[in-house]
Amino acid sequence: MSHQLLVADVLARVEAVREDMVDVRRELHAHPELGWHEVRTTELLEKRLVEAGLSPRVLPTGTGLICDIGSGDTCVALRADIDALPVPDGVEAPWRSTLDGVAHACGHDVHTSALLGAALVLAGMARDGHLDRRVRVIFQPAEEVMPGGALGVIAAGGLDGVRRIYGVHCDPRLQVGQVGLRVGALTAAADRILARLTGPGGHTSRPHLTADLVYALATLVSELPAALSRRVDPRAGMSLVWGRITAGSAANAIPSRGEAEGTLRCLDANAWRLAEELIPSLAAQIVRPYGVSVDTEVTHGVPPVVNDPTAIGILQNAVQQTLGSSAVAQTDQSLGGEDFAWYLEDIPGAMARLGVRPPTQETAADLHTPGFDPSEEAITVGTTLLTTTALLD
Repeated sequence: MSHQLLVADVLARVEAVREDMVDVRRELHAHPELGWHEVRTTELLEKRLVEAGLSPRVLPTGTGLICDIGSGDTCVALRADIDALPVPDGVEAPWRSTLDGVAHACGHDVHTSALLGAALVLAGMARDGHLDRRVRVIFQPAEEVMPGGALGVIAAGGLDGVRRIYGVHCDPRLQVGQVGLRVGALTAAADRILARLTGPGGHTSRPHLTADLVYALATLVSELPAALSRRVDPRAGMSLVWGRITAGSAANAIPSRGEAEGTLRCLDANAWRLAEELIPSLAAQIVRPYGVSVDTEVTHGVPPVVNDPTAIGILQNAVQQTLGSSAVAQTDQSLGGEDFAWYLEDIPGAMARLGVRPPTQETAADLHTPGFDPSEEAITVGTTLLTTTALLD
């Protein structure tokens, strides 16, 4: 089939499933599920794939699934994440989340419905004898749970026989219809840092007779990011930011315990690995003069997503053929974390930014906020991009 006929066939098939995939997205959005608990979501996806004549395999973890379409010795993979966030849904719509405090505030419902649409299109092409390759779709659980559900997919053989892998991620900075591409690092490594301080406690009138744990905690919070920045290459773009600090319950009592918790983000994989060794020793040195002890826990999250040049070239070709050259947008590296990076530790691939900002808006609510409200037109764009990419690789 010529490229022109291929593109026309894809666009027609995508249009045929467009309204159905919008309905799927709304169903997913109304019934969000947190990481490792995506039972209802998995059942919905399995049912739809089986109805299309496919044979999906639920992952050993009990949620998420993988499914091969077509035949061939090797294949390309397309991945979507299916979990929601512990964030309230602030968008007023008939399909608003029915679960208090849980919402698809990162757009995983868009990713999932776009990939399901691609799977149905590819399945139809296979039935009609128009698919000359094997494509694996991966509906992955627990992207939002460090270190990420991608590791479970890999352990279950999800990458066996796969030569390249692709994914998309919603980006409210880009208008719907645009696709952001970048060769090299796209996201940052991300870890969780927890520092627990302990001391004897005492009265605030006699700090010299005890250990001033609150003062030590404040010093740690302010000095550890600075100390860390002087021990790693500044080009690594390392950033330690605290999100929670707790200590004490009374104004006149020095507490015996306190905690600081935050995230460490880094653009360089080598510096990311070095930080795990540096943080505990630096924290101990900072609080030692104050007579308290510190136990530092570094929970490794994910490495950076590093996009392969060949894979980005294929994505760009897919965008240009279906959406036009003007749809290609350059995108900056983000300090956000994304467990798609684990796949790229094993095989080449790339992640594209999927524009979701409605054309009537100059700005849009950011990811991970209650007001995040992506344009549903992005579903069709994502389905078209994923389908065409699989056919062009």
